[in-house]
Amino acid sequence: MAKKPAARAEFVLFDVLYEDGSRRSNRRVPGTAVGGLDGDEPARAIIEQQDREIAEKSGQPPLRIKSLHRTGARSK
Repeated sequence: MAKKPAARAEFVLFDVLYEDGSRRSNRRVPGTAVGGLDGDEPARAIIEQQDREIAEKSGQPPLRIKSLHRTGARSK
């Protein structure tokens, strides 16, 4: 008997530009969190939370996000 396909976790990738000029590419955000009426704005809160966790583990202060956009999307 064939197995049922496993549910895949869908992610949306974002490129993040920080105020100090550094850039991080392909930051993963759950696809269920973005879209809808708020568009991509919930992704900022999720990425900021990820940054706080990374900063806590590394002992460095978290960086402030200047802008973010979907990976592969053209900037305005």
